[in-house]
Parts: sequence; C-alpha cells; structure tokens
Amino acid sequence: MYADLWSFALSTYARPGCEAACLRLQAQGADVCLLLCGAWLEQRAVTVTAERIQALKHIARPWQTDVIEPLRRVRTQWRAMAQQDEDLAGLRERVKALELDAERQLLGRLEALAQTWPIGNAIDQLHWLEGLAAEDAANLDHDALQQLRVVVTNA
Repeated sequence: MYADLWSFALSTYARPGCEAACLRLQAQGADVCLLLCGAWLEQRAVTVTAERIQALKHIARPWQTDVIEPLRRVRTQWRAMAQQDEDLAGLRERVKALELDAERQLLGRLEALAQTWPIGNAIDQLHWLEGLAAEDAANLDHDALQQLRVVVTNA
C-alpha cells in the first residue's frame, strides 16, 4: 500500500489498462485526479460519506477548471502543429510538464484533506469511485470505471 497519493497515482496509472480507462472517463467529464484519489481511499479502506465526497470535489473543481484544463487545452491544441514545428514541440512539452505538475499539486491538496480520515475501518469502501466519477454518473462509462477498480485491486 502506498502511503502518499502521488506515488499511488503514478504506479496505478502506469499499470496496463489504467491509462485507457482514465482517458475514456476523462473524455466523459470525470476528473482523473479525483478518481485516482478515490481508488487510493478504497485501497486504504476509508469510509465513504457524502460529506467527504463533496469536500474532495470542492477542492478539485476549481483547480481542475482554472488550472489543469487550460493547460490541457493548450497542449492538445498544439499537438498537430508541434509535429511540424520543433520550437513549438519544445514549448508543448513544457506545457505538458506544467499540466503534470498542476495535477501533482491537486493530488497533494486532496491527500492533505484525506489524511485526516481514519484508514482501515470501512466496511464497504467500494463506492468512492462512483461517488467521485462525475456529476452525471448515469452517462458514465461504467466498464471503464470497473476496469480502473480492477487495476487497483490487482495491484
């Protein structure tokens, strides 16, 4: 078990199937940082509550909207042009590094909040992912969500 969320996120994301599942969920509006935090909380057997889900979302939403998403938009907008322009490719890599650093900052903020919650006492901790997945969970790719849970469970 990983003590810190950043190490857990890096290790989990590198596992086969995780990146594809996360990108599918992200395309549907899910926040991958929140999902990885949820998977970490499930692994740590932290009791899920509506208040805790809202507290995590309260931290994540503005950071995602105001910091991470603008960096991601620039990076993706430059993808095609950067293949033809070496200078732009270098700038795009720097934006990509900033985006990753912004995600690391968000994970640190989420971890700081979650560290106050007791671990190992949840009877049914397997609802973090569903609770954190998206506002409109009915339209979410539940196969991708289950794939993420399997990746984490088999770690």
